[in-house]
Amino acid sequence: MKPVKFGMLGVGTTLALLLAHSVAAAPANSHRTDLSQKDQIRVLSVTRPTNDFQNAETFEENSAGAATDTARPSSNAFSQSSANLDFEGQRTFKLGNGLFRKIWVSSPSSTQASDGLGPLFNARSCQRCHLKDGRGHPPENASDHATSMFLRLSVPPKTEQEKADIATGRKALIPEPTYGGQLQDFAVSGLKAEGKMVIQYTEVPVELGDGTVVSLRKPVYSVTDLGFGDLSNDVLLSPRIAPQMIGLGLLEAIHPMDIKSQADPEDHDGDGISGRFSEVFDPESEEKKLGLFGWKASTPTVLLQSANAFAGDMGISSPMAPRHHGDCTANQPDCLNLPTGVQSRLGDTEAPDPVLELVAFYARNLAVPKRRNVNDTKALKGKEIFYSAGCTACHTPKYVTRRDAPQKELRFQLIWPYTDMLLHDMGPGLSDQRPVGSSSGSEWRTAPLWGIGLTETVNGHTFFLHDGRARNLLEAVLWHGGEAQSSRDAVVGLDQENREALLFFLNSL
Repeated sequence: MKPVKFGMLGVGTTLALLLAHSVAAAPANSHRTDLSQKDQIRVLSVTRPTNDFQNAETFEENSAGAATDTARPSSNAFSQSSANLDFEGQRTFKLGNGLFRKIWVSSPSSTQASDGLGPLFNARSCQRCHLKDGRGHPPENASDHATSMFLRLSVPPKTEQEKADIATGRKALIPEPTYGGQLQDFAVSGLKAEGKMVIQYTEVPVELGDGTVVSLRKPVYSVTDLGFGDLSNDVLLSPRIAPQMIGLGLLEAIHPMDIKSQADPEDHDGDGISGRFSEVFDPESEEKKLGLFGWKASTPTVLLQSANAFAGDMGISSPMAPRHHGDCTANQPDCLNLPTGVQSRLGDTEAPDPVLELVAFYARNLAVPKRRNVNDTKALKGKEIFYSAGCTACHTPKYVTRRDAPQKELRFQLIWPYTDMLLHDMGPGLSDQRPVGSSSGSEWRTAPLWGIGLTETVNGHTFFLHDGRARNLLEAVLWHGGEAQSSRDAVVGLDQENREALLFFLNSL
């Protein structure tokens, strides 16, 4: 066994790897079309799960390979650019950052390049949802607006056309007829907001194996102050907090077959884990693609995710989502009659090219911070518990990104996101009873864990899961059910020392 060069992988241009097999042992039908037979063996070796919990793995602290931000963590830890960007990349990143922070205004106004907000909206800038590029949170009191959290809305498909659109993937859901795809709690001057989300919590005690009692808060959601009449009787509500933004480009650069090969929808191996990959319609290519982003893996690219956020969250149209009135519906004529921010001299939409592309570049290149405490004995013990409890069955530790990724800085990097990017049934406790595309109400995409331990440093809170119901990482684990039930039960059975070690490991990510 000897060290070998590994191209761009890791920090710098080389990485020492111990090969477990000879090149001649390469599988005859490698699923990675971007790799040579030799590289396939090298990738299989470096991404193989560890069984050594006495020492950190090689380059484990560099969660995003050469793109890892190595600065000392601060409240701006999620707002740094990929460390391997060249001068031109840094320039593009900063331009995108300016647009991400840009405050949009209603039309008409004297600042024509910023026209187009709303008429209905949830926030006036991307940054106001993704606070410091980090994680949103539920409103903490009656006067706290849900700027970084909102309610998704839909109704079950009724017509044959609606059912066909869902079945073929042309649509992921059917919007509520009056209020559209999400509830907007702000509106421009002279127009009513759609309503206000109301959350009521019930405390549910859970006794752990050592006698410790933890209280989980179970939320119930409703809407008050409706501005445009009643909601449909069959409306489906689902809350969403804004997710952290780091590492999106690297997740997009994972080879699709590395994700699909982990799926086991029929649980043929009998391990109780039956992850499914999501396939969704991509309007840019007009074909189905692997769903990667969103809590239900309902969006295939960072670019489309950005376009949908512009239109849905702020009411800003772009070439990929040319909805000048945002989420206004035919049953909201007062909204549709208001002026838009389209300026013909600038383009056909309120955010014409290259606005969307610059914001997407920024989103793709928000750096993942360097791991902390990778060699700490408590972190290593917690890592061993994480593995032995079966958490890695869904939270896959590492990948090597594709050699043919469109952006050179994202190619062939060893990354540690701790996700399989698949949909998993998380049980009735986390079900929102609201299907999206092919996902059921109880299915959620495995959330990446990198950076999770810096949430409080960046955002000043420790609220987790899709709706922020968990007030800390232990509560987040205890809400796991369905396919994750056995792992959750293993954590329940830990004594205090081992439980603290597991949480210490998670906080090191």
